[in-house]
Amino acid sequence: MALRRGEIGIYALIAVVVTGFGIYNFIELQLHPLSEDPGVPFYSTASHEVERAATDIIHRENCRDCHTLWAVRNVMQAVPSPPLDGMGSLHSEQWLYDYFSASDPQSIVPSRLKPKYRMKSYAGLPAHQRRLLAQYIASLKVKDWYLQEVKKTEYEKLTGHSMVDMGKPSSR
Repeated sequence: MALRRGEIGIYALIAVVVTGFGIYNFIELQLHPLSEDPGVPFYSTASHEVERAATDIIHRENCRDCHTLWAVRNVMQAVPSPPLDGMGSLHSEQWLYDYFSASDPQSIVPSRLKPKYRMKSYAGLPAHQRRLLAQYIASLKVKDWYLQEVKKTEYEKLTGHSMVDMGKPSSR
C-alpha cells in the first residue's frame, strides 16, 4: 500500500517537529542542567518488628484502598484521602492513637467526603493493635525539604482550599 503525497508530507512534518523538540530539549539540558536529585523523601524510624506487625494490620483493614503508603495507591480506588507517608512528621504517636481510638474520627478531623468514604473508626480494634498502628504511622516521616508539600496536600484535601488562600479575607 503506497502512501499518497499528502500523507508523506504529514509524516515528514511530524518527523521534523519531533526531531526539533528532541534537539531543543538536549540543548536546554546542556545550558540548564537539572538540579541534583534530592532522593526519596520518605523514610521510617520503625523497627522491622513494628513495621511487619503494623503492615499486617494495614493490609487486613484495607487501609491502602484509600491511602497511599510509600507513594503506592490501590489503582482501583480514587478516594482523595491523605497519604500515610509523612504522617509521623505531622502528628505525634499519642495524637494518632487518640485518632484511631475515636468512635467518630470526623470529630477530630472533619471530612468533606461522602460518608461511605470517610475514615472508619478503629476503636473496635484491641488497644495494643491501635497502639501499634499509631507507633508505625508516627514513624513514617518525610525529609524537611518535602514536609511543606505534605502539609499543603493534607490541608487542601481536608479543606478543599489552597494554602495560598490562607490568610486572605473572605469575600462575604
